[in-house]
Amino acid sequence: MKPKVFIARPVPPEVESYIARHCQYKKWDGPEAMPYDQLVKEIADVEGLLTSGGKLSAELLDHAPKLKAVSTMSVGYDNFDLEAMKERGIIGTNTPGVLDDTVADLILALMLGVARRVSELDAYVKQGSWKRGDNEALFGLDVHHKTVGIIGMGRIGEAVAQRARFGFGMDVLYHNRHPKPETERKFGAAYAEMKDLLRHSDFVVLMTPLTPQTRGLIGRSEFALMKPSSIFINASRGQTVDEEALIEALREGRIHGAGLDVFEREPIQPDHPLLSMHNVVLLPHIGSATKQTRDEMAMLAAENLVAALQGQTPPNIVPELRD
Repeated sequence: MKPKVFIARPVPPEVESYIARHCQYKKWDGPEAMPYDQLVKEIADVEGLLTSGGKLSAELLDHAPKLKAVSTMSVGYDNFDLEAMKERGIIGTNTPGVLDDTVADLILALMLGVARRVSELDAYVKQGSWKRGDNEALFGLDVHHKTVGIIGMGRIGEAVAQRARFGFGMDVLYHNRHPKPETERKFGAAYAEMKDLLRHSDFVVLMTPLTPQTRGLIGRSEFALMKPSSIFINASRGQTVDEEALIEALREGRIHGAGLDVFEREPIQPDHPLLSMHNVVLLPHIGSATKQTRDEMAMLAAENLVAALQGQTPPNIVPELRD
């Protein structure tokens, strides 16, 4: 008897076909997030859940007594109630690795976009404001041969370091829970304490996962250490930054600009102060949003789920749920 699975997000046809070969399944195809009440009904008798985002709370898990495995089509899993899953013996998996290069590309795009004022000057041209003699009014900052400080030297951090070092001739500083000698050798990177990294970096790139230890990691004291000419990039999770402190730093000129793909509350509200700032580039949490990468993430999530339901050890169990 094939295990029962519910697919809570639309997936590519090849992913659905893969699930169909191994499982009985039902799916949600709506363009919007699935209503909570309907999800509760659908998971009542399933053994597997394929999802992406959406809080997997203890309350929700109480409605799924047969659930054995949850696979998210994302690298982040801060939506998992890990303690509740441990108590119920539920396997949780994610999709690391697949999206590393795609996210790193976006981080470099944010660095370049803010430094060279791409969004601001695009609007300037389209609004018909361009005239001869503007010159210095259009100046931006160089990226090449500057210093990038990467907070969180995981796989994505290493992909950023590679691009920065060999593509732009940048010096690379990094801060991590533990030094990584091999990363230092490969990319000419240098380990730095947080305060030193903030003081010396022209670009500060935040790439930590969201944990109790990293929530609010960058706040007023951290922005106060940064150069007035520095640019802050966040493509991790919005809650890793004190957003009010960031707004203050931008308004008061304590940092030069920011490039953000994530926010404390998503979607960002239409009256949010960041929306009116010319020195900020804002994106709608699209770090991994290319068709190829998202399709690969969905397939990996499906493979993780099937492996778990077949009694195998999935390749991507989240660290906190490993035996």
